[in-house]
Amino acid sequence: MILRKCLQVREQSKACLQWARAKSTFTDLIDESGQSGVILKSMSTDIYENLAMEDWIHDYVDLQNRKILFLWRNGPAVVIGRHQNPWQECNLQLMRQRGIPLARRRSGGGTVYHDLGNVNLTFFTSKKKYDRNRNLHIVTSALKRLRPNLDVRATERFDILLNGHYKISGTAAKLGRTAAYHHCTLLCSADRALLSAVLKPTCQGIKSNATPSVPSPVKNLLDEDNTLDCDTIMNAVASQYNTEFGFSSPVTLVDPSDEFSFPGIHKMSSELKTWEWTLGRTPKFSISASFDLHDNSSRQNASLNIDIKNGIIDNCEIDLPPHWLPSDVRREFCMLLVGGKFCPNEMAVILAAFLRTTSQELKTKTYNLYQNVVSLM
Repeated sequence: MILRKCLQVREQSKACLQWARAKSTFTDLIDESGQSGVILKSMSTDIYENLAMEDWIHDYVDLQNRKILFLWRNGPAVVIGRHQNPWQECNLQLMRQRGIPLARRRSGGGTVYHDLGNVNLTFFTSKKKYDRNRNLHIVTSALKRLRPNLDVRATERFDILLNGHYKISGTAAKLGRTAAYHHCTLLCSADRALLSAVLKPTCQGIKSNATPSVPSPVKNLLDEDNTLDCDTIMNAVASQYNTEFGFSSPVTLVDPSDEFSFPGIHKMSSELKTWEWTLGRTPKFSISASFDLHDNSSRQNASLNIDIKNGIIDNCEIDLPPHWLPSDVRREFCMLLVGGKFCPNEMAVILAAFLRTTSQELKTKTYNLYQNVVSLM
């Protein structure tokens, strides 16, 4: 008991020291400007590092008398909201084939596709001074200052529309106890074909209470005006941010992988990559699906009902004719699935173990069944 208490005190002391060091390091960095407003631009294009940078600023920086604008871009990635279901929102199979990572952010909102043609803007303030309308006004004003005839306006949903129809920006936010941030995207020259493909889910028959995205037609700003590239737009937003608040802050480059400047950020980034966070935090859902099973001599219809909780298969029922696959084999297959992660890698391990004890004929039929189940993942 005494040893356990000592270990707890030590861990608490380490956490306090880390917090103090983090606060001191970052305060030194931004206080050099003598500004109450700070503009930061990420040197990283890694989605997990940039999301961790957001969390780090929110958790460690005193924002009661300070505003921060964080500018960042990522390589190709799909980012879902905190309360969303990725199987319901995106094409996970295509993402695995293309090596496109999935990230779950800590804010709400819908699913978005990021690449280097998309600019991300995060506005940090105290909770009392949180104002999405003002932030979006900064963005639209910056765009209109670049091109006065550009038809861009914010909506009641806190999106930004181009020409009254095309969505070029979506919004999400996190409100903490004393601090808050509002972030939004801005489509400059994103790969729209890939955007459409990865945001088209293939898993049908899902029943879920997860927050659904609202599909909208999109357009790149570069398609409207070929001079509106990402760098031009980021510079314009930074300038307008200074004008809006009466700041004269320069744009400061930051490296979200720099553990010395941002103590604890590696751990934050690593947590965002874990299966337990990206997929395991999915609200409970169920899938009801039917499919055809084939072998050399017949075709049979099968139905599947599966419940998933925290990304883990909680219940599985497969209905198919007993002459196609014996009932005891079907039941054993379902029992093996329960308790496993709802993902292809886990399914492959389960299948390999199962096939070791089955005949060649049943192996072919079971593998057929397996392929149809995996197609939902």
